[in-house]
Amino acid sequence: MSDPARPDVPPQQPATQPVTQSAARPAETPARGMRALAGDEFSAAQAVGGLRGLVEAVLPGLVFVVAFVITNDLTVPLIASVVAALVLVVARLVQRTPVTQALGGLLGIAVGVVWAWTSGDAEDYYAGGLLLNAGYLVVLLGTILARRPAVGYVVEALRAGLTPEAVKADADRPDDQPSVFAALTAWRSDPARMRMYSIATWLWVGLFALRLAVKTPLYFAGDVAWLGTFHLLLGVPLWALVLYLTWYVVRRPKAPATA
Repeated sequence: MSDPARPDVPPQQPATQPVTQSAARPAETPARGMRALAGDEFSAAQAVGGLRGLVEAVLPGLVFVVAFVITNDLTVPLIASVVAALVLVVARLVQRTPVTQALGGLLGIAVGVVWAWTSGDAEDYYAGGLLLNAGYLVVLLGTILARRPAVGYVVEALRAGLTPEAVKADADRPDDQPSVFAALTAWRSDPARMRMYSIATWLWVGLFALRLAVKTPLYFAGDVAWLGTFHLLLGVPLWALVLYLTWYVVRRPKAPATA
């Protein structure tokens, strides 16, 4: 006879809830810079490197414009912008954080400083940037006309994980495995992706064309104050906007939600 306090019925196990994908793995952190194009989510703040990245991109140029307007002299603004860029790099070194973005800003400032110092004209501080924008415009437009839109190669390389380590490993892959480079050209046989990447590349052509259309007349007019102002306005803010629009165009469709 069984004990009424302990019936011969196995206790029921608590029902287990299915583990959702979001619980199984944390949400993806939006990437920085051009790597954001391959992400499932986009954050403009993360793309520009957060507040610190924004300051590193804007501060040296802002210091140059403000110092020039105040002093109406070339020497002080040039020195001030270099000092600002150096301080940002040193701060990175002291805190032992990646210095790539700060060093890139310092290099850009150095080119402008050397150019302006050599010519004696303050507007030449921006000459290198104008030439760089013109170069990007010509190259990107050429890739569209050649039916090889550049954004396609960038996005597909990011999605394929085309890193120096991956390229090195690809050399030792078995013959029956596809090459890591295969994705770089496979999309060109898909009309839908060709159209998508062409539209995305046109966005960047528009960015560089707008910068040149606004800043070139100011450069030749020698209007340093307005040239510097539009250099800032059409810099990081416009870049982040076009990066977002590009991500929106090339993003992968989300998988349908499952019950």
